[in-house]
Amino acid sequence: MKIAFDYQKFCAQPYGGITRYFTRLAEQLLQLGQEVGVFAPIHLNQYVRALPPSVVHGYGLPRYLPRTEPLMMMINQWISKNSIRRWQPNIVHETYFNRQGSAPRGCPTVLTVYDMIHEKFKELFPVTDSESRLKRMAIDRADHIICISNNTRKDLLEIFNINESKVSVVHLGLEQIRSFNSSSTGSTQIIRPYLLYVGSRGPYKNFPGLLKTLASSKRLRHEFDLVTFGSSALTITEKNLIVELKFRDNQIRHVTGSDEVLGKLYAHAMAYILPSLYEGFGLPPLEAMLHNCPVISSNTSSMPEVIGNAAEYFDPVSNEQMANAIERVVFSPTRAEELVKAGQVRHKLFTWEQCAKKTMHIYHKINDGL
Repeated sequence: MKIAFDYQKFCAQPYGGITRYFTRLAEQLLQLGQEVGVFAPIHLNQYVRALPPSVVHGYGLPRYLPRTEPLMMMINQWISKNSIRRWQPNIVHETYFNRQGSAPRGCPTVLTVYDMIHEKFKELFPVTDSESRLKRMAIDRADHIICISNNTRKDLLEIFNINESKVSVVHLGLEQIRSFNSSSTGSTQIIRPYLLYVGSRGPYKNFPGLLKTLASSKRLRHEFDLVTFGSSALTITEKNLIVELKFRDNQIRHVTGSDEVLGKLYAHAMAYILPSLYEGFGLPPLEAMLHNCPVISSNTSSMPEVIGNAAEYFDPVSNEQMANAIERVVFSPTRAEELVKAGQVRHKLFTWEQCAKKTMHIYHKINDGL
């Protein structure tokens, strides 16, 4: 079967969860004997470098010239659509949400929906935000929808009221973060015991709630730092909140770097904390499990589905519950070890091979049905 992935996220993301997902999916589909094409004419993405050159229809740039991104996306859309048409795929899997489709006439389209954050938390986004409208257009156009969790599927069906037979669930896979010498945190320069937060810090991620929770507990404030990895540096608003909550200098630190740095942080953290109000899936808890780091997580949306019994849970809107959950783990070696052992079992349930096989089943089902 010939499977085409379109340009959208590859031409917008140098790195990121969505392009990592499609790159890993492409790798596994190739191993299953399928013919895969990534149609990203002038892209920024780094992950596709791992794919055979014959798979990637396009050229990579380190960056676009300032203020040219809208123009580059238009150019990529036009070239990608024409290249896909000439390639004559059996399936087009769109990588994000757009007004116009990428598939040639008569070729079925598959779309992955990652979460329903823009619909569940409308008040957190500007009134000019168009993601939900474009998502609805792409969903209505697609022949089949893949959701990355049962919770995302449930929310999608409730909010958009579409035929449930059109929507399947395929969980993401987990990959090994690059190996490292676990005896040292190297360039991370961590001395005091610390708790770890990973990823973006948008409003629904509840990072301010985590700061307020740590500030409310004398034991946690006294004995632990908080390290945040990835995304952007701490904002002025976040720094002001840290000062207002009277944390010590450098007690709350932002670290960025390679997967090796992240792996070290997981391995040496007292616990990984996920305070989010909503997640479509959530890979960091599984990454923490892979590195024998205890997981402490909010109990909403997809988290219990993905994490199972390998976390200490709390209600994310209750600072008291969050503090109690953290204290139950970091001040109890027995509970921490229980979570580590549960995580060693849990993370093995999520593989890219499994993701690809289930996705391939959907491709066959749609292609055979048309």
